[in-house]
Amino acid sequence: MFLENTVNHKEQFGWIEVICGSMFSGKTEELIRRLKRAKFARQKVEIFKPAIDTRYDEEMVISHDANEIRSTPVPAAANIPILADACDVVGIDEAQFFDNEIIKVCNDLANSGIRVIVAGLDMDFKGNPFGPMPGLMATAEYVTKVHAVCTRTGNLAQYSFRKNQKDDLVLLGETETYEPLSRAAYYKAMLREKVKDIKVRDAELVQKKKK
Repeated sequence: MFLENTVNHKEQFGWIEVICGSMFSGKTEELIRRLKRAKFARQKVEIFKPAIDTRYDEEMVISHDANEIRSTPVPAAANIPILADACDVVGIDEAQFFDNEIIKVCNDLANSGIRVIVAGLDMDFKGNPFGPMPGLMATAEYVTKVHAVCTRTGNLAQYSFRKNQKDDLVLLGETETYEPLSRAAYYKAMLREKVKDIKVRDAELVQKKKK
């Protein structure tokens, strides 16, 4: 269980909290919960997200269950320190879409006395560590891994299975594009995709030979 610390203004250093997990696991909902609690305590809070994330709104950070909080879209992690001046708490959503500069930015903010709360996908649709998330998790004081519920087994889900055949690493989407799966369901789904791909290739070879 995550136990929230408080900002100690006598202490020179802040800290980093990472909230990670698959699609539909409640990462953004948990991020918003922590940020709203900090705002209620009258701490100065700034929230940022990558400018490419425009699924729900260009400025709002919105969870799947429609909780929301106003944010500042930024094209690069380097913009965050400039806009986070004199903050007590900085929130960052969809951190996996930033480059590795976000790791240095978060550590610099924490070293300057700011509480940094970061949310993001820990794995991409292929099951590989996603972008800067491993580095953020390694340097964070607190890491909270949240889980979705597998749509096929009902077990805990930690994988984000992509339903279509597009191979782009970054592909924004919701339930029509992604599905949270458990380890067993994800393995079986990926195996079926490989078998399907082999059959398609075999069919193409047959057609070429006929020509």
